[in-house]
Amino acid sequence: MRRWVGLLIVLAVTAGGGVAAALRTVDTPFQGYAGPEQFVEIAPGTGTSAIGGQLARAGVVSHPLVFRLALWRTGQARVLQAGDYQFTRPLSAREVVGHLARGEVFARTITFREGLTLREMAQHFRAQGFGTAEDFLEAARATAFISDLDPAATDLEGYLFPDTYALPRRASANDLIVRMVTLFRQHYDGPLFDAVRRAGVTTREIVTLASLVEKETARADERPLVAAVYRNRWTIGMGMQADPTVIYALLQRGTYTGNLTRADLQIDSPYNTYRYRGLPPGPIAAPGLASLQAAVRPADVSHLYFVSRNDGSHVFADTLDEHNRNVQRWQVEYFRQRRQATRHGR
Repeated sequence: MRRWVGLLIVLAVTAGGGVAAALRTVDTPFQGYAGPEQFVEIAPGTGTSAIGGQLARAGVVSHPLVFRLALWRTGQARVLQAGDYQFTRPLSAREVVGHLARGEVFARTITFREGLTLREMAQHFRAQGFGTAEDFLEAARATAFISDLDPAATDLEGYLFPDTYALPRRASANDLIVRMVTLFRQHYDGPLFDAVRRAGVTTREIVTLASLVEKETARADERPLVAAVYRNRWTIGMGMQADPTVIYALLQRGTYTGNLTRADLQIDSPYNTYRYRGLPPGPIAAPGLASLQAAVRPADVSHLYFVSRNDGSHVFADTLDEHNRNVQRWQVEYFRQRRQATRHGR
């Protein structure tokens, strides 16, 4: 108590008034830094006196003693949290204390949607100003994170979980990669992994299958059906014949133009599932949770084919004859009618 009384006396003298004037400084907004923002990084274990000194030197509070008085008035000295804090306007010392007590640390967010490849993620990482694409790709070679699940992995393709991540200001590509793999494992370890093990397949096979599902449909009701088609083909030794795998092969070579041609379907790549039966060698994109679940628990149907209705949905078939009729209707006739409508100005 004597210490706080002494603090009030010092503040009273500093403020050029009485104790009441000193107490009012706690609630007086202050901004002593130039520019639109100021960052203060509080390291773990930093004492309150040192924090007050940091804040005063940064121009966030008017004096270290004002900050200490605010701590006394609020009773929050023991709950201040470490972290990187951003200040963008005049704040009272009481507000600054609340800021630190609530742990309102600064974070930048980055969102990766489902179905992105490592290269696409790296470009997005760069475009959002987090670092270089090369740094991201280098960090994504850290296969030790999933070596127990996929010993054959040469990179983290398929294992970086798509989501929105809040990152500290100085977060590196490695920091982000760790977060993404950790979130994948949080979703995958447990019931999904147990189901994979009971099914007698590998994690790599399931994540690869899930990546095909992710690239083929965005509809929740269709994912188990698409998964069933590929599981059925896989079971009978039929080729996957999946366009996204060919596109992936072209992207890896840097030759994809945005349009898939008949010539493209002939390229010699293990990812060309028109030439090589079975699943491709590994994942071709990052599947979301719904696609992983569909790959593990596909619909109980005998479908072997599907074709786009050109509206985001697909029509499924069990036999090649049925599939050919669907192709005729939804591809050949559909686009013929569109061309005719265009010619007649409709």
